[in-house]
Amino acid sequence: MSVVLLAFLASASFALERVVGANSTFDMEAGARSAALGSATMAVDGDYLGLLSNPYQLAHARYSWVNFSHTEYYEDTKYDFASAVFPLSDRQSLGIAFSRFGADDIPWIKEGEPIPEGEQYNTISIADWVFSVSWGRRLTDRLDLGVSFHGIYRDMDQTGFGFRSDVGVRYNALENLYLSALLKGWTSSAARWESGEVEYSSPEVFLAASYAIPISYLYGSLEMYWQSAGLLHQESRAMEFDDAEELDGRFWENPVDWLSGGHGGVEFNFDFGLSLRAGLASFTTWRSFTAGAGLVIAHFVKVDYAFENHPVLSPIHRVSVSVSPYLFSHVPTPEKPHLTAAKAAQKPLDEEPEELEPESEPEASKPETLEKQVENAPEEPTRTLEPEPQESVPAGGMYWEE
Repeated sequence: MSVVLLAFLASASFALERVVGANSTFDMEAGARSAALGSATMAVDGDYLGLLSNPYQLAHARYSWVNFSHTEYYEDTKYDFASAVFPLSDRQSLGIAFSRFGADDIPWIKEGEPIPEGEQYNTISIADWVFSVSWGRRLTDRLDLGVSFHGIYRDMDQTGFGFRSDVGVRYNALENLYLSALLKGWTSSAARWESGEVEYSSPEVFLAASYAIPISYLYGSLEMYWQSAGLLHQESRAMEFDDAEELDGRFWENPVDWLSGGHGGVEFNFDFGLSLRAGLASFTTWRSFTAGAGLVIAHFVKVDYAFENHPVLSPIHRVSVSVSPYLFSHVPTPEKPHLTAAKAAQKPLDEEPEELEPESEPEASKPETLEKQVENAPEEPTRTLEPEPQESVPAGGMYWEE
């Protein structure tokens, strides 16, 4: 029996292979807003296309949203993403997401077959299909929790399945300062292939921060976002392939390299719905710059665009749209001061001023009408006026008394 058990463990350890970035499709950027901010997705609030890296933002979702994005990469590779958010109460929400990352119409020739003439090629498609469920809850007025579960089906030269689970928290340290942490792959990130081989990646920790500054004379607010590189493992952080091995130290080995592997961006939100954005996908090179813009239309539609440059590969254009079915037929209520306190400090231009109800005055202080006073006047005894006795005057007109 022990021999069989040892043989099983040996075969399992042989098939199990530790790799870097197993199921890396989970880490792809989907939302145009976060992409324009250097992909600092963990720090961005209200971008529900970033649920795979930011589940705790669901703690403050006030309305239902449906979100879509489309991205075309190099060599006709496409990434399509869709998500939906459902508030469960004023303190928690649920989010689901679907995505497909792949390429179609790839010429394919079976081994041993002659090369066809012209364009009479057989074609195949390869793709990663992802399904994700996220949940966020507000634990206290300052602390938010988020948990997400991701599954993947891979259809390539062989099929495979994979999964990963993440957990994150966000803390309101100061009025406009928010700190976040995400434990990515706390159940590990594993993939099993049709051949029986199993790949996995160990858990990793990431940090993020956001800070907002209200600028009333420009009718908006400036917000800054930052997301770190991984804390625990040695990995390449440079976007230039020639320098990939020079920036791979762990946090405690070289803090400067770790900081340079982060990414971030800035965003200015005007009160009338326009947003302008810029960022760096990696602090290691200025050629990783990103830019974009967003527009809110009639409260219930958000349209975002992002341009992402790369020092080696082709630039990327990304578009995303978010629609709220609830806000289509309802007027949004004023925001409470949470997360983006800078936005809460700026009163929307289309918000009507609140009418204060006049304080009720005591009955005794209200002036009574004349009719009321007459009704309430005390009754007095009536007196009849009798004429005073007068002495008659003689016809002569004058008289005197003796």
